[in-house]
Formats: sequence, structure tokens, C-alpha cells
Amino acid sequence: MPASPGPVSSVSIRQEDPDQAEITAMLARGEEHSASLYPAESNHHLALEALRQPGVRFLVARDPDGRALATGAIVLHGEWAEIKRMWVEEDARGRGLSRLMLDALMEKGQSEGVRVLRLETGVHSHAALALYERAGFQRREPFADYRPDPLSVFMERIL
Repeated sequence: MPASPGPVSSVSIRQEDPDQAEITAMLARGEEHSASLYPAESNHHLALEALRQPGVRFLVARDPDGRALATGAIVLHGEWAEIKRMWVEEDARGRGLSRLMLDALMEKGQSEGVRVLRLETGVHSHAALALYERAGFQRREPFADYRPDPLSVFMERIL
């Protein structure tokens, strides 16, 4: 098992291409985790090629040695954007990386002219729901192409 990451203050977050072996492995772990909690029809992951489109900003958090610890993306839709692919490696959890990544995504959205951030997460994703609620996200009805799903929670925050 890799060594535990250092202080969260030593982590750097930058926009990167998700088509890197280390990152695609992380994304696969996130998908496996979701599949352990929800049926396929309730998982709404963006595929790798979708994450590489011009309207997507994909961020990676790395420790000082360059190891990827967390990912997150926003998909731009004009004045609003959707958060996708938030994931923190298991051995890096509990240190504030999720909040650090969420803050970076909000800053990126603001710099892109986004006024509202939206997201979909699952009802069993208790840590994620708590994070989003602490960050000021509020529950809302489904948006865009989403349909009501008893296993999904839809949220948004005005920036």
C-alpha cells in the first residue's frame, strides 16, 4: 500500500488530461465503488472520452511526489456547470481533500463564468452528501437529462 499522503496544504490541484494510466485506474475504482452501492441505471459516470471534451475541466490533486490523490471535473453548460467524477483515493480520505477539490472546482467554475453548480450523487453516499451540504449545496429537482430516481440526490449551489 502506498504511503499516506502528507498534509493537505502540500497538495497541488491542476487541470490535466484524464487519459493517463494512473487516472483511468482511479476512475475505474470510483466506478467499482458506485457499482457496489447502486444498480447500473443509477450510475451516471462520464466516460473517459466525454471527460476529454472542450467543455470539461478535469482536475487532479497530487501530493508533492506527484501521486494522484483525487479527481474532480466540471462540465460547462453556459452559466451553469455540473460537477462530475469527484473521487478521493481510499488511503487519502479523512484529510480534507474532498473539500479542497470541491473548492478548486468552484473556483474553476467562477473563473469560467459559471453562476450555478449542480450535481447528482447517490442516497447512500453519506460522506459526499454531508460535504456538499456543508459547502452550501441545496437539494433540487432533477436537471438536464436526469430523470427522478429514488437512489439519486440532485443538488445545486449559486456561486
